[in-house]
Order: sequence, then structure tokens, then C-alpha cells
Amino acid sequence: MAVFSYPNFKTQHGYMTKTAQTAYVGNAMDAGLLPPDTMRRADLVTLKAPNDPSQPIQFWQLFSVLGPDPIVAIVESFYERVFADEPWFTSVFERVGGVEHHTMTQASMWADVMGGGPYYHGADFRLSFHHTHNAIALMNDRGAERWVTLMNATLDANGVHMTDDPRVRIAINTFLTHFLGKYAQEFNFGDIGAFGETNAAVA
Repeated sequence: MAVFSYPNFKTQHGYMTKTAQTAYVGNAMDAGLLPPDTMRRADLVTLKAPNDPSQPIQFWQLFSVLGPDPIVAIVESFYERVFADEPWFTSVFERVGGVEHHTMTQASMWADVMGGGPYYHGADFRLSFHHTHNAIALMNDRGAERWVTLMNATLDANGVHMTDDPRVRIAINTFLTHFLGKYAQEFNFGDIGAFGETNAAVA
């Protein structure tokens, strides 16, 4: 059995950590994936990933395992795929900036939500503004489906950045599934697929 000794990296709440955690916990409790007393359980709300391999890593604990560099590497790999894609998709991103700009912005959001500290200035307002202004042309079934396809390809190709703990990929899937569900409600997406296995229920 694998032995872990987390945290590997210092953790801190960011601008979005608590909001994202609270929203996910509410949904997960409704779905029976987390117990009703989750917000009172230090083992679940902590930013430090559990060392017990039988316990899932929550997405706000990912920074304690990965730190900044793997997050940047995964996000950069994604945007390299985005900028190599078809013009109808790529052009929306090109109007905002290049690979480096999008990588730093998205990686900052990931690190912030994942317990790395205050990386993503502007928090939810900034994210909402980006989607309703810069990216609105892709906030639909077609754009979301392509985004999901490219992100899945990215995750499949970047296992090396996810350590040897299999719970990391599952936690990233859970993170992406949560935010995709949020955007699907806001922008009326249809069923556009998923990211694979997500966190199992916690007693």
C-alpha cells in the first residue's frame, strides 16, 4: 500500500477556495456523496490532503499535493491544444491573449481554488466577467463539448504531473465536473460528457 506524507506544499485559502468548497459540499451532500456534517468535519474541510489512501482527496486539497508547477504544466498543455485547434474555437482565445496569458490566468484560478492561496484576483466576479464577455461565443453546447474533449486529452497525456497518487486525477476530475456543472446551469449547456471517475461517497 502506498504511503503518503502530505502536505507536500504549504496551503492557504485563496479568493475562491471557500466559495467553491461551500458550493461543492452543498451539491455533494444533496447527492449523498458527503455527510450532512461535512462543514464541521476538520478532516474534510482542511486544505491538507488525507494520507490515508482509502480517503478521497477533495479538490481544495490538491495544492497540498501538487504545488504550483504541475498545475501550470497541465494548464499549459491544455492551452497548447486549444491554440492548435480549429479556428472557430481557437479564435475566441486569441482575441484575449496567447498561450502564456491563458496559462497564467487559468493556472492562477486552479491554484486559488485548490488551496494554494490568493492567486486569482477578482475571484468569482472576474471569472463570470470572462465567461459572459470574452468567452461568451463558446459558452454553449458546441464550445463546451470541444473544451471537455481537449481537457480530457490533456489529462490523459499529463499523468506524469499528477504524482503517483491515483486520487489526484480523480480529484481533478471532480473539480472540473463541479465547475462544468456550474457553467452548464448558468449557460444552459446540454449533456456534453464528463471527465471520468470522480470522488466516491464519504461516510
